[in-house]
Amino acid sequence: MIYVQRHYVSSARELVRLNGTTKAPVMNYASESILGVVTIRAFAATERFIYSNMQLIDTDATLFFHTIAAQEWVLIRVEALQSLTIITAALFLVLVPPGAISPGFAGLCLSYALTLTSAQIFLTRFYSYLENYIISVERIKQYMHLPVEPPAIIPDSRPPTSWPQEGRIDLQDLKIRYRPNAPLVLKGITCTFAAGNKIGVVGRTGSGKSTLISSLFRLVDPAGGRILIDKLDICSIGLKDLRTKLSIIPQEPTLFRGTVRNNLDPLGQHSDEEIWEALEKCQLKTAISTTSALLDTVVSDDGDNWSAGQRQLFCLGRVLLRRNKILVLDEATASIDSATDAILQKVIRQQFSSCTVITIAHRVPTVTDSDKVMVLSYGKLLEYETPAKLLEDKQSAFAKLVAEYWANTKRNST
Repeated sequence: MIYVQRHYVSSARELVRLNGTTKAPVMNYASESILGVVTIRAFAATERFIYSNMQLIDTDATLFFHTIAAQEWVLIRVEALQSLTIITAALFLVLVPPGAISPGFAGLCLSYALTLTSAQIFLTRFYSYLENYIISVERIKQYMHLPVEPPAIIPDSRPPTSWPQEGRIDLQDLKIRYRPNAPLVLKGITCTFAAGNKIGVVGRTGSGKSTLISSLFRLVDPAGGRILIDKLDICSIGLKDLRTKLSIIPQEPTLFRGTVRNNLDPLGQHSDEEIWEALEKCQLKTAISTTSALLDTVVSDDGDNWSAGQRQLFCLGRVLLRRNKILVLDEATASIDSATDAILQKVIRQQFSSCTVITIAHRVPTVTDSDKVMVLSYGKLLEYETPAKLLEDKQSAFAKLVAEYWANTKRNST
């Protein structure tokens, strides 16, 4: 019986592990479908999504079926062994010489043998469930031993309150990989973003543009090389001290459930006058002044009660309140209308003229007015020069990207 249980446990553990990996795709697919239900219906893709969802459910149900079948397999064998035990005991009691065992003792033995069968089945089922569900503890233990982020604040290595004063960024042989044994994503990038310059970063999908920004905010630490901001290694200070000194306007603006005040100033570091001034600069003051709650106007989840352009202007308002020397634009104008785009560009030119602005460009022409353009390809730095010089050389990678962009635009328009 012990051999049967051991044989079952070794298989059941793996089945439960596999079943755990098939449940997550079902949940993720359902939640993503709910969030994008309007788009799914607009493109008449309901049947396709239902079919994909049923395939994921079938995969999960198949492994769940095998898990239950394995439990029944071991229970049938335990019951068979117990039945064999009862039959053996009964035959022994019948075949012993008369008078060797009293009838009362024989009846007691058979009664206990029957009770032992039900108890053994219960214990086997309980042990099977315990072995299966202990996998959850194993997964929790894995999460408990995940590498932790660096500390938010390093008391012995805090930057000056006025840091960074200039906004100069030096990349020195920067190498990035996402896992210890994974290949390098950025492969030894060395360049300097001069203080107050407008830098454009371009490249095809997978070239390392987003990884460069992730390394700047220390979402991933360098595997080699250094990033210096005003001659200070960013890996020598805490994450909070670093990230509070950097500003970013993402491609997809993020608002949180709460009020206008909480979304613009989540840490409560600025007065109402400063918030109104920021709203006026980003041209949201008129829209908010017309509401009865003013700065306490409700913002729903993800800012659904505001337009896409207004949500982007909210992100601009946050940046204006922070007034950091380094600003990152992750193609902030890609999903907004032309009027909001004009407002955003005007405010950035006026309010951040002395700041270092790094623009991640998915549309190449948006960086043609930058002071310098960085061209990345498969994690390597191909070119880093002024747009005018790069466009003069028709064989440069940047000139080819611009020409390809306009060719695709012309083709799509016809």
